[in-house]
Amino acid sequence: MIASLRGTLAHIGATFLILDVGGVGYKVSVPVTTLNALPPQGQTAFLHIHTHIRAEEISLYGFSQPGDQQVFELLLSVTGIGPKVALSILSAMDADSLARAVAAEDTKTLVRIPGLGLKTAQRLVLELRDKLAALVFERKVDALQAKSQKPPAEDIFNDVVDGLIGLGYNRNDARKAADKALKDIPDKTNMAAALKASLNILTGADNKG
Repeated sequence: MIASLRGTLAHIGATFLILDVGGVGYKVSVPVTTLNALPPQGQTAFLHIHTHIRAEEISLYGFSQPGDQQVFELLLSVTGIGPKVALSILSAMDADSLARAVAAEDTKTLVRIPGLGLKTAQRLVLELRDKLAALVFERKVDALQAKSQKPPAEDIFNDVVDGLIGLGYNRNDARKAADKALKDIPDKTNMAAALKASLNILTGADNKG
């Protein structure tokens, strides 16, 4: 199974590209987000690859970011969503926007995507709401931690609030949760701990058990 490819961009189409790897041309279907991140034709590109095997063919789907591949594979786990529809979804909205739409049960927005009907959109919301929120949350934790190992307390508070808003919570609830979390956790400079504690407060997880 092919997990990644690095080669020369021999051709860039509207929905696919051909990557020349050692003289072998691989046709790889990609979402718009990946097309926008590609270097010019003729240069070297690296793609994370999802190999989709059916009875009569092997298809390759490529992504510039591993997180996009994770979302793609989550979408494929929903009954009624195949690779083409999953690519349409990722071309229409990024992972954060999709997570917000799913968290808000915004099926009106989802059904505007070609190939995604109301029943499938409802199933997507039901099956992926928690998984998408967790995935986007992890990405935000990583991104925020990469900013600085020891940011000032005010910066941590603001970043936690922004991260929670990005997951679909309103600003007022996000600020209250971040404030409480930062009072409760021992290490006020630990971004991951602050975000997780805030999310636990908002979901009620800290009151369970």
